[in-house]
Amino acid sequence: MKAKLHRDFDRVLFIVTLVIFAIGLSSIYSATHTEGSGLLGGLVLKQILWMCAGLVILFLILNIDYQRFIDWAYILFGLNCLLLVMVLFFGRARFGAQRWFSIGGFGFQPSEFIKITYILALSSYLGTRAKFSYRITDLFVPFLITMPPLVLIYLQPDLGTALVLMPILFFMLFARGARIRHLLTIISIGLLSTPFIWHMLKEYQKLRLSVFINPNADPLGAGYTMIQSRIAIGSGFVLGKGWLSGTQNQLNFLPERHTDFIFSVIGEEGGFIGCLILIGLFSVLLYRGLKIAGATADTYGRSMAVGIIAMLAFQIIVNLGMAAGFMPVVGLPLPLMSYGGSSLITTMISIGLLLNIGMRRPRF
Repeated sequence: MKAKLHRDFDRVLFIVTLVIFAIGLSSIYSATHTEGSGLLGGLVLKQILWMCAGLVILFLILNIDYQRFIDWAYILFGLNCLLLVMVLFFGRARFGAQRWFSIGGFGFQPSEFIKITYILALSSYLGTRAKFSYRITDLFVPFLITMPPLVLIYLQPDLGTALVLMPILFFMLFARGARIRHLLTIISIGLLSTPFIWHMLKEYQKLRLSVFINPNADPLGAGYTMIQSRIAIGSGFVLGKGWLSGTQNQLNFLPERHTDFIFSVIGEEGGFIGCLILIGLFSVLLYRGLKIAGATADTYGRSMAVGIIAMLAFQIIVNLGMAAGFMPVVGLPLPLMSYGGSSLITTMISIGLLLNIGMRRPRF
């Protein structure tokens, strides 16, 4: 049995994960070294420590059959929702949002982990359905599972993370057999709700969406980050300016360059070729995940894998789109690249679950 598990371990997925992290680490160093920290000082050392914790968790996950996580799904989901309630009252506020618990100098963000427990809970429900009856009423329970975290995350507020839940839901339902017309009906309802949703947004969120159309409408305010990000990526041309040589990065013109806009650092210092290599690595990661999802006959495992890939793909596409100016700024980190412990560990848990499914999946 151990020999089979070892044989089915997806080494390509694991190695690509480490390579992307290494690129992210070098970019974090480039984005922060002007603050006077050494090679292993400041945020770089913290990110390495988070990665070590993530690897420990990943290998622990590999030693537990993924079916056990399905058994605990609703409990984990319920506890995570409870943390989302608690953070609204006892959390630490930062940048106008109350999303973090502060533990021993480290920030803990429950909304990052809800993405995983939400996928587990949805997989648990979809897996118990012997057959989807293809009625629109079958979508009621999945939406019932979706609403608590969606509302609680919005109240923080954290629009970016709240948005991630929707493609997870859509693609997990699609993979389970929900009819296209029912899913399109849901999308239509969402589009018709746009005026109401717009009214519910905070003023700074409305401003972010407005300057997406024309950043120059507020070049020193809400549009500043998007303008500087475009300049950084565009100035990299084909081969880039070289590591530690990006002017927008090194001269501190680009805000949030070690977190949400780390791709702009890649674009400026690595150029078009650097961006292409990174996108290629992410494509390999997503492809290996889809391959695992497509090869398993187990409904639970397939649903879980599809949810994880939908989560990662949405975050990657939106983050790259934000940096390039093709999408509004909604505050989503780039998996494995952006600085942040909660995001990194959540991603490592996701990769661990994918590897676990690949090792133990029943085959067609």
